[in-house]
Amino acid sequence: MTIYVRVKIGFHLYRIVTQVFLALRGKGKSPKQTSQLQPSRHPIYTLHNCLNFVPRLVNKNDLVSGMTMLKVHKKYVLLIFAKEDNQSNGFWWACDRAGYRCNVAWTLESALECFLDKHQEIIVIDHRNSKYFDQFMENSSVTACYNELVQIEHGEVRSQFKLRACNALFTALDHCQEAVEITSEDHVIQYVNPAFERMMGYCKGELIGKELTELPKSDKNSADLLDNINTFIKKGKEWQGVYYARRKSGDSIQQHVKITPVVGQGGKIRHFVSLKRLHCTNENNKQVLYFFHVIIFIAFTPSLQTRRYSSMARIHSMTIEAPITKVINIINAAQENSPITVAEALDRVLEILRTTELYSPQLGTKDEDPHTSDLVGGLMNDGLRRLSGNEYVFSKNMNLSHTHLPVPNTISDVPPCIAQLLDNEESWDFNIFELEAVTNKRPLVYLGLKVFARFGVSEFLNCSEATLRAWLQVIEANYHSSNSYHNSTHAADVLHATAFFLGKERVKGSLDHLDEVAALIAATIHDVDHPGRTNSFLCNAGSELAVLYNDTAVLESHHTALAFQLTTKDSKYNIFKNIDRNRYRTLRQAIIDMVLATEMTKHFEHVNKFVNSINKPMNDGSNTECTTNIKNFPDNQTLIKRMMIKCADVANPCRPLELCIEWAGRISEEYFAQTDEEKRQGLPVVMPVFDRNTCSIPKSQISFIDYFITDMFDAWDAFAHLPVLMQHLANNYKHWKTLDDLKCKSLRLPSENNN
Repeated sequence: MTIYVRVKIGFHLYRIVTQVFLALRGKGKSPKQTSQLQPSRHPIYTLHNCLNFVPRLVNKNDLVSGMTMLKVHKKYVLLIFAKEDNQSNGFWWACDRAGYRCNVAWTLESALECFLDKHQEIIVIDHRNSKYFDQFMENSSVTACYNELVQIEHGEVRSQFKLRACNALFTALDHCQEAVEITSEDHVIQYVNPAFERMMGYCKGELIGKELTELPKSDKNSADLLDNINTFIKKGKEWQGVYYARRKSGDSIQQHVKITPVVGQGGKIRHFVSLKRLHCTNENNKQVLYFFHVIIFIAFTPSLQTRRYSSMARIHSMTIEAPITKVINIINAAQENSPITVAEALDRVLEILRTTELYSPQLGTKDEDPHTSDLVGGLMNDGLRRLSGNEYVFSKNMNLSHTHLPVPNTISDVPPCIAQLLDNEESWDFNIFELEAVTNKRPLVYLGLKVFARFGVSEFLNCSEATLRAWLQVIEANYHSSNSYHNSTHAADVLHATAFFLGKERVKGSLDHLDEVAALIAATIHDVDHPGRTNSFLCNAGSELAVLYNDTAVLESHHTALAFQLTTKDSKYNIFKNIDRNRYRTLRQAIIDMVLATEMTKHFEHVNKFVNSINKPMNDGSNTECTTNIKNFPDNQTLIKRMMIKCADVANPCRPLELCIEWAGRISEEYFAQTDEEKRQGLPVVMPVFDRNTCSIPKSQISFIDYFITDMFDAWDAFAHLPVLMQHLANNYKHWKTLDDLKCKSLRLPSENNN
């Protein structure tokens, strides 16, 4: 159905408009006759409803894909103007911004030609100063025109698409082989499909308009079954189970019934949809199962049984089967002789397995805590599609210069105040912020020298301490000290946590020396040249990095690529120059894999694989068997390294309270700065709750711990045994909960800040 929108803009195109309407109708009415038809006062009207002299343009049997129409349908807009001016240009650019395909017609002939060729959904007619149309203030602003088009699309156009889909909907219902019954909220029957008529022995005329209570009931149901059903559906919950119904002939039949409440206008339940399938037995007293599949609000599809057999034949013809294919085949085979409830449950399992995001939980509804939704969405999405021409580009120049701050020549040449702090670096409670202060924000070089010496990195790489020291200087120089969080102090903190984990007995026994070296290097470089903005920001801004890495793991890919570019650029700091090619390749792949594991979109995949491949087998055997199995399977070592750097990267909630609070303040400030910049540049705001004027830091920390930290560290603790960390986590969580319960949005209570 084509929508005509009257946009009244100031000069006459009355003859063209009238003749367009008359030509579409195919009859020669005069402008005077036409002018007697008064349109509605609604800002949008249809040919059928408001210009009722025009015939309907859509055949009743036109099948459309219903509810998903607006998502897949490319919308066409026709602009009919007498001449080009600011207003016509405004609508042209608004269509471009909204993603519509737009044609402009300047004459009657071209308008007719465009309409008959494309059948546009929206037609904007320049009809200025007409007394037959509501007045619309002329406004050539692209934003104003864009807003008008968006209102049109989400108003009548959307409604018309849904109405146009009704034919497809009822075609699906008429052809499906499950009995479908739709009632009002008062249980008055409004629709039954042919399958229902065949099953129950009634015709539609005998059922529609009747209340369910008027129909005969079977006495085979338990006394409280109807009450139980009503309790479910009145609360908006779906009910399914076995129910006995009485046919018109008086026979009682056993049905498997699913009743789904449908929420309509006003947020209230307006209808109930019942799907009914016969429970029957054959001569061997075994259940005969019916595998029918109906997509009620889309279109008719073949039965599930037919589709399953054809797909299985195709799968069995393959010479190589993927593990997921084998799983699906096993489930399909199990369904063939299963009770109907089991078969349906397995159908749901198959639907889940067919998704590509097997390990990523779906975010909840809009009613869920916005702190969780924003934080999770901001961290786990690579970004939205680009919505603006603004670009965020940080410097492409690699900072290879050394700063003029004093740097030790050897590990024994460290100033006493720094050496004293580093004496405690093997403790989990090591204070990285004190090291940051005494090193003038260069903690990575000093901590790196100490940790690398402890793990024999120079010996493994066959490089001198001077080369290692120069490399640490170059890497640290390419961290941005202006970032409140993603700076070299964070890198040093992750390096410290990684070294701490490598010292735990089970971790140490599961990894080789190469794994340890790879882990320490990965921790050191994992955020080099971080711009202080998330992947989503870079993708939305159309940054050079997002374009380079196709909006996929943008920052993590950049960190690893830049680190290797910096390392191999000059032999003075090329720590890999003396190792053989095969060892270098193995080491490089391990480093890349670990840094990419810090990207949050694969968080749940990494955690679930670790639990299933490491934790569960570990619980079934001895510690010695576990370590042996891990060393025999390199894939398991990879899972451990990924889990280790992931935990090190986000270990802030497991640090002592004062350190945890400091990190929470720093990451919040970085997110605040991003939100400020998104608003300045007109970019989508990725995490709206991180508005510095309204954000509750305790809530954001609680959400982060609940969603990401607790399960991951429970699994890591089960493997590495980390009671100190888990105690800190419990204490810190209690701190944030206390603040939140008191409605405090800051890092501490006001009384604590005053002290």
